[in-house]
Amino acid sequence: MSTTFAAQAVRLAALAAAHMRWTPPVFWAATPSELAASLAPPLSADTSPTRAEIAALIERDAHG
Repeated sequence: MSTTFAAQAVRLAALAAAHMRWTPPVFWAATPSELAASLAPPLSADTSPTRAEIAALIERDAHG
């Protein structure tokens, strides 16, 4: 069964609106990766980030 891009876009837009409260402009501005990450199941909270990972994030964000 072949589904058109338009049909898939409508389905995903409805999903984003219903579950994430995205407006159409937010949906259309999102990249496919952002949409996939937003719709993916939450990551397990079993492991916390290490001090080194936190330091790397702080360093990365400090320099834009």
